[in-house]
Amino acid sequence: MQPSGRHYVVVRPLFSEDSFAEQHERINRTRKTLRHHLKDYFTCDTNRAKNAARSLLPIIGWIKNYNIKEWLLGDIVSGISTGLVAVLQGLAFSLLASLPPGYGLYTAFFPAIIYFFLGTSRHLSVGAFPILSLMVGAVVTRLVPDGGPPANITGFEGLSMEQQRVLVASSVTFVMGAFQLIMGMLQVGFIVMYLSETLVSGFTTAAAVHILVSQLRFVLGLDFPGVNGPLAITLENVFSDITNTNVADLVTSIVIMALVLIVKEINDRFKSKLPVPIPIEVIVTVIACGVSYAFNFEKRFNVVVVGEMVDGYESPIAPNLEVIKESAVEAFPMAIVGFAVAFSVAKVYSVKHDYTIDGNQELLAFGVSNMFGASFRSFAASTALSRTAIQESTGGKTQIAGVLSAMMVLIVIVAVGFLLEPLPRSVLGALVIVNLKGMLMQFRELPFLWKNDRTDFVTWVVTFVASLFLGLDLGLAVGLGAELFTVVCRTQFPRCSLLANITGTDIYRDRKDYNSIYEPEGVKIFKIPSPIFFANIDFFRDKLVQAVGFSPLKVLKKRNKALRKIRKMLGLEVRQPSTDTSEDNNSMEGLDQPIDFSGIPIQVNWNTELPANISVPPVNIHSLVLDFSAVSFLDISFIMRYSILYISTGSGFLEKLHQCSFFDDEIKTSIFYPTLHDAMLHILEKHPDHGELEKVFTVICKLSRL
Repeated sequence: MQPSGRHYVVVRPLFSEDSFAEQHERINRTRKTLRHHLKDYFTCDTNRAKNAARSLLPIIGWIKNYNIKEWLLGDIVSGISTGLVAVLQGLAFSLLASLPPGYGLYTAFFPAIIYFFLGTSRHLSVGAFPILSLMVGAVVTRLVPDGGPPANITGFEGLSMEQQRVLVASSVTFVMGAFQLIMGMLQVGFIVMYLSETLVSGFTTAAAVHILVSQLRFVLGLDFPGVNGPLAITLENVFSDITNTNVADLVTSIVIMALVLIVKEINDRFKSKLPVPIPIEVIVTVIACGVSYAFNFEKRFNVVVVGEMVDGYESPIAPNLEVIKESAVEAFPMAIVGFAVAFSVAKVYSVKHDYTIDGNQELLAFGVSNMFGASFRSFAASTALSRTAIQESTGGKTQIAGVLSAMMVLIVIVAVGFLLEPLPRSVLGALVIVNLKGMLMQFRELPFLWKNDRTDFVTWVVTFVASLFLGLDLGLAVGLGAELFTVVCRTQFPRCSLLANITGTDIYRDRKDYNSIYEPEGVKIFKIPSPIFFANIDFFRDKLVQAVGFSPLKVLKKRNKALRKIRKMLGLEVRQPSTDTSEDNNSMEGLDQPIDFSGIPIQVNWNTELPANISVPPVNIHSLVLDFSAVSFLDISFIMRYSILYISTGSGFLEKLHQCSFFDDEIKTSIFYPTLHDAMLHILEKHPDHGELEKVFTVICKLSRL
């Protein structure tokens, strides 16, 4: 190759796969078997033990490189800011889980401590996540409803409704963590890749609507049992009781939401000038607590307040096995959603700050965090987008900030929690709704998806609607099914095309997309743009027949009929199969077999004028090229059913055919070419005659009979 400005010149022989193999010897690499992989996996030495320890405890890797002078101050500021927000979100999100507010503080403390040692993200703020809290609440209200007796579960005897709900929440969190731990041990962190950004966007938007509606009873001060499930049930309860709205709660909520939204907008617009974002949630909470206590909102205006907070830590509890049996089905999607959201957020900040995260280790970290936290009465933990953004934007560099935020929660739990007891629950509901802004704004993605990718648009809408009306667990399953269905459709029904040469180049493109193309007469180039497997073989066959412009089997049968007439005209015996004596069957059998010219003293040219009583459709192509360069894999069903004429192949294609003993005396590697251009040059050199035309026609007929 000789470069010449923005041109290049290549001088080389015309290669087929055979001639290429003769001039360029290929290295025969030894592939590892499953036994070798297992042996390597279970073999241990000193270096591997050290690497395993660093992998299981990532803190070993980054703590020794901690830059105290540059990072410590930022981590302290970030930890304090994030801790204050974590306290409020813990209180607020515990309402979503249908639990007393104080238990949300446990979720902001225990999982964060464990993640400090096991997590690979430096910026993730671990704690309660609204969608997970809502999913936990669905299990809690199902097993321990507000307006009826609890489920018949051993272990509920002698417990108050509050204690029963805490037991349910901790048990379902434990099994959720167990699922995450098992997936991490099985190294299936890649599973999150099946949840596309479109699916997650539709799911989280629907979850945000669920959360918004569920908080209306606190914002409006309504007194009806909490219900988690399809949206219509909650809306029915809201509208049936809306005449009992508490004006004090409503006014308080509106004022809080207005103030928080305004200050958050200021924080966004002037974030480059502000040293730290204004902690508006903390400010309004302190003010609301003071005003509620001073004017005795609880008694004067019948406002529901947070009430008695948890005082210190309670003794550990074991998960209830019957609750685990009842909730295992709901716990699995919770495990997937919690990990998917946390990993997606962690990946954003790892790319921004140039470090790596390990999906499998993140599964282990969250699994252990949730199992450990559940033992101390916390509920499902992941991350909250707003809280993680605060931890990063206020200068947090490592998980030291996460530990410091947990310490802030600890102070509230053991010392100053009683100060939050006069806080109206409507304030917490208002803060939850305000924090949904980012997720609700995802509706703006729809016009973009409609314009650029209708398939993703359908996935988004199906996931959103299913999650809205069927519940979050079933909605996620339906959305995943819809997404996989679109993937199958794209693979099973790809866009095949006929290619043509771009004049003056060795480039081939879809003939419909360009004007300056060169198409030799009698040549068809058919491109297959996806893997070939059992589900799409028939589709490719039909598309190929459509591309060549005729039905080969019909033409073959007409030619065989014509050949029998020619034999009769020449006084020759017409060969019939001896296995069937039926005249009708004898007249039809053998018509789809290869044309037999033996015993005919003349040469038959099907494209010339034939006798008047013989009509055979003409075949207008002499060469067919199949471009398999985009085929990433093929299964055995292709190899068992196809034989072809000229093929442009990609890496690994020919090797697979050799492994399956595809080649024989008739089908040889000489019909394969390393590039499409090599195949075309070979065709143009050969000046194909009638015999070549018959050869390609026979091949197409073989394809059509499949």
